[in-house]
Amino acid sequence: MTDSEATSTTEAVGPSVQAGETPGGVGGPRDDLVVETKGLTKVFTDFWGRPKVAAVVDLDLELRPGEVYGLLGPNGSGKTTTIKMLLGLLFPTRGRAWVLGHPPGDVRATQRVGFLPEESYFYRFLDAVETLDFYGQLFRLRRRERVERTRSLIELVGLEGAARRPLREYSKGMMRRIGLAQALINDPDLVFMDEPTAGLDPVGTREMKDVTLRLKEEGKTVLLCSHLLADVEDVCDRIAILYRGELSVEGNMQELLSQKEMTQVTTQRLSEESLGRLRQLVGDDLISVDVPRTSLEELFLRVIKEREGVASPESG
Repeated sequence: MTDSEATSTTEAVGPSVQAGETPGGVGGPRDDLVVETKGLTKVFTDFWGRPKVAAVVDLDLELRPGEVYGLLGPNGSGKTTTIKMLLGLLFPTRGRAWVLGHPPGDVRATQRVGFLPEESYFYRFLDAVETLDFYGQLFRLRRRERVERTRSLIELVGLEGAARRPLREYSKGMMRRIGLAQALINDPDLVFMDEPTAGLDPVGTREMKDVTLRLKEEGKTVLLCSHLLADVEDVCDRIAILYRGELSVEGNMQELLSQKEMTQVTTQRLSEESLGRLRQLVGDDLISVDVPRTSLEELFLRVIKEREGVASPESG
């Protein structure tokens, strides 16, 4: 990178501001949002401190209570970096973020947050009961509460038959299940899920989606990252698609997938005679009219294809 390129990138990024700060006297978090980001930006630098990669650029997000929100994008789009900033594991280059009304990493927020990473790392000599009890102690849960939470979570994720087996004997799918149980041990209000169905068979995938919807019914907020778009389509209320660190599309799932320029006519199976009559005249009493939808996969691929031609080369 030349000196002129470094200067240009630095000017675009601006001064460093910690997540949760309010530059220029801007007000604090909104009471009706679980997660809020304003201009959140993360630029990774090289050994000399010169800007190298803009992983997240001017990201504005708003997560509401009791919704499942999908954060999507190809590899390198900034999804994991965004989650790490919201968890307080990375400091932003500039911008601000609030999690449950507090800056990321604030203990008042982390006590109410659960996190299922893409890869879970546990003490593999422990069994499921011992693992959940260990994490319950980290959250300072009382013994009676730890026992009850452990029992109910093992049942929830379908590990009753393997509760006393050491984790070193677990398959990848079983590790995802115990990972989810660990993420819920503190009964969080906000749950981050990174590739929650990775390694699961179709039954396990369906169960994971059912658990996600159950969390929503309980009033919890879920931020979900996944490359399995059909799974996202089944559970998410709203989605955002990132490309090279920038927000490309954000909105309600139903609205984004509706093809409003078309009309779809649905009817029960018709005989050839009825089809002929229908071609001549469509009767309202025979049909239901709705707006057809594209698939989330088609929307995702279209957005990425459109963005490939306009994204700046140093971003991503």
